[in-house]
Amino acid sequence: MSWTPKPVTRWPATRWSASSLRPCRPRTVILAALALTLLVAAGCSSGGDAEGGAGRADSAGQSAGAASGGDVTAVSEESPATASAGYTALTVQNLGSPTFPFMGSDGKAHVAYALQLTNAGPASATLQSVDIVDAADTKRVLASFSGAALVDPSCGYGDCNRLRLLPSAPAKDTVIPSGESGSLLVDFATDDVADVPERVLHRITALASANPASATPAPVSYTVAPKEVSARTARVISPPVRGNNWVAQNGCCGVGFPHVDSLMPFDGGLWGSQRFAIDWMRTDDHGRFYVGDKTRNESYQDYGQEVHAVADGTVTSVLDDVQANAPGILPAAVPALAAKLTIENVDGNHVIQDLGGGTWAMYAHLQKRSLTVKPGDKVTKGQVIGLLGNTGNSNAPHLHFQLMDGPNLDGSDGVPYVLDSFDYAGYVAPAAILAADDYLTGEFFAQHNGSPQARTDQLPLNGAIVNFGG
Repeated sequence: MSWTPKPVTRWPATRWSASSLRPCRPRTVILAALALTLLVAAGCSSGGDAEGGAGRADSAGQSAGAASGGDVTAVSEESPATASAGYTALTVQNLGSPTFPFMGSDGKAHVAYALQLTNAGPASATLQSVDIVDAADTKRVLASFSGAALVDPSCGYGDCNRLRLLPSAPAKDTVIPSGESGSLLVDFATDDVADVPERVLHRITALASANPASATPAPVSYTVAPKEVSARTARVISPPVRGNNWVAQNGCCGVGFPHVDSLMPFDGGLWGSQRFAIDWMRTDDHGRFYVGDKTRNESYQDYGQEVHAVADGTVTSVLDDVQANAPGILPAAVPALAAKLTIENVDGNHVIQDLGGGTWAMYAHLQKRSLTVKPGDKVTKGQVIGLLGNTGNSNAPHLHFQLMDGPNLDGSDGVPYVLDSFDYAGYVAPAAILAADDYLTGEFFAQHNGSPQARTDQLPLNGAIVNFGG
């Protein structure tokens, strides 16, 4: 199998365009209901964002588009009955739990979540724009998504293709047929956490049924679906790895990378357990992910590195008997290997840890028989819990790490967090990852900063190169 490069995607497998910056084309392998992405590569890139890919923060802008259908305003998340004061052909449902802002390595406060849009009217609906507005002051627009931000087949990564087919493929256009649904990936950024309001509303501008009997689309606008976006503050944790030259692969928040895009149906809902996940990979001082024989795991800079508990907590589940994969081969893309994947082993050898406060940490793709903990063990921050490997649905050595609001991947939502300290050393451009082969051959320090900057209480965004102590 060839591609440039491989996003290590668990279930279903996702393959990306192999030869250019063309749109990514998802390919479902085996059970579409089981998905969790992991590694290595960035997927497609439009060559735009260098790091992170945050949504726009616009405190003054207003959405364009006529609204003859009346403004329907929702005022309270606790009182959902007030969210619909009139007919709304396009219904808007919050997916996942209330969320909260976190500081990214770009120095901005980010908020990321997802919505489900359903056309309950008799006419097809054409989505024109979605504005994220302050619930306490609906004239304050925090972000506005229209045009390419909703759908752009020529864009592979960045502030584009936020409108999705369920559960996670890019929509082909902005039309939602009668009786059908789509999802919308939302993220926006402000200068500071204090600038994020307690709640936001969503101003939907579209051509849709203006009443239950209208089979002809007409201009409509609704301000609906309150979302609590300052539910609490981001948990501060220590990094799960140590040393220099770690790359935050597939991190938040741009669309087009496996983790952010992975909404999956479990337990009667759509969940984004990987929204804030990072695939940690390490390079040498020249920016090379491996040196020597690329087909051997031992050639990769991060293989066998110690994995550390990010906080005090209790181990709730482990798996420690999955064999290592050969680099360059994604099991879900090979029928004989895909047949052996289950929801229990798709993450390879792993540890799930209860951090308390309704938050669990997951460390995935560890080496076989390397775990030093078992269910029920109390662990302390910094304790070694295993060794980094290449197991489960993974095509290169890396550590998949995430926080979530439940003890299992199914039915859990991703939880944002920040790392207590690291040195920011630059970033790996998405286009550079895209141009690499299946093994990430090459040197990736074109945007490396020779004078790393000390950072505290931030989350490294996608592609960030960071140095950790120890």
